[in-house]
Amino acid sequence: MFKGRLIGNSFWAIFSSLSQNVIFSLFFIVIARRYSPSDFSSYIIANTLYGMIMSFSSLGLSQWFIREIKQNEHDTEIISRFFKIQLLAGTVFYLINVLLSFALYSSDLVRNISLLLGINIVFDNIIYVFKTINISRYQQKRSFVLTSLEALIKLVLAGFLVYIDISIFSVIILLVIFRCFTLSLFFGFGFPDRIHVANIWNGSLGLKEMVDMLKKNIYFVVIGSVSVVYWSTGSLLVSKILQFDRVADYEISFKLFSIAEIIPVMVSASVFPMLVEKGKADSAERNRFFRKVFLVYTIYGLLAFTFIYSYASSLIPLLFGEKYVHTASFCIQMFWTIIIFPTALLQANLLVSMQMEKTDMWLNLISLALNFTIGFLGLIFYKDIALVNYAIFISFLFFHVSQDVILVQCGTNKLSDSLFFYISSALLLLTYHYLFILFSTPYFFFLFWITFAFVLLFYAKIFLRRRPIAI
Repeated sequence: MFKGRLIGNSFWAIFSSLSQNVIFSLFFIVIARRYSPSDFSSYIIANTLYGMIMSFSSLGLSQWFIREIKQNEHDTEIISRFFKIQLLAGTVFYLINVLLSFALYSSDLVRNISLLLGINIVFDNIIYVFKTINISRYQQKRSFVLTSLEALIKLVLAGFLVYIDISIFSVIILLVIFRCFTLSLFFGFGFPDRIHVANIWNGSLGLKEMVDMLKKNIYFVVIGSVSVVYWSTGSLLVSKILQFDRVADYEISFKLFSIAEIIPVMVSASVFPMLVEKGKADSAERNRFFRKVFLVYTIYGLLAFTFIYSYASSLIPLLFGEKYVHTASFCIQMFWTIIIFPTALLQANLLVSMQMEKTDMWLNLISLALNFTIGFLGLIFYKDIALVNYAIFISFLFFHVSQDVILVQCGTNKLSDSLFFYISSALLLLTYHYLFILFSTPYFFFLFWITFAFVLLFYAKIFLRRRPIAI
């Protein structure tokens, strides 16, 4: 069903992100176990603020760049403009990160960590250029090799932290040094063979030209920023309204969620250019390709949720310690969103590939506003992290349903397909819930999905052979 570049490019993207995220998660676990909840929460808050600002700093221009470079394969001027915009934006948003940390928090540790960790915003923006170029050239392997070195160094650091007593601030200094090292590797080895580092400095980019470009691509800027702000909002709300230490509960849940979302996010990085290419050649072929990927994403979302539903209560204390045993219920609540996250991401990519990024931008903004409103009011009146998780799910469900309506109106999708997605997902989850209670065995997850796989294969072999279904 999927061949060539999609498999190759996605494999390296997924393998890279999974391996690095496992290592970063081990580092996260060591920090959680090694330092007090107060120091750990300070690190999380500064890191969350850094991540949120970083999402703005890249200006969400990767999709714009990929679409432009696909239409002008040999235009090095596009690469030069992209690089210079990212460098300038990284510097500006580093200063914003520092100002926000001082304005929002009185903790000296949070401020000092933000001051230092924020330097990585500049480094990340430049690395972002290299990674995006490699995605457009189907050379994810190159980025994987270089970023994996930093991940391995972090793993070594995590090992030292188990035995050596150093302050959390000293750890941050080392993290910035590691990122600087990674940046130097990208300058030396990060470009595809047909592109030279010298090319990125060629050409001029005036301030007026840059402003005009951002105005023209404001939709990409907003879309790229909202995706990270969406998740950072919960952490910031919890840190300002609830007890400082409760941030750890939210972030541990999100850490597991971020691992689960790696596969759809990385595959989508390769799916998007293919949607653009197929759309240029034949919209019917693009729609068939979309439906195939949609089916795979649907199964993945259900698989990820049922795994956490089955094992969160034992997995979280095992990884993070008994002091976080109560976090399991919050994690399951957050994972309701993974059911619809992969397909929502795919449909967003489809809208952008159809040059409907303005529509996607407004859907993102409305969904973000809904998320913030429900989360803020929920915490004000009920003081419970569960309300933040419900806010994320409700706003994401709104986002998904709105996409369905637009795609049905465009003729890209059918109403019956959209309804089937929601009804079949709900029925499968209800079945899993009641059977899980009935059998109550640690092996039920595997038995259920093995049985489900056999049923799918039987259906495909018997019924689809007799009556091919156009997808």
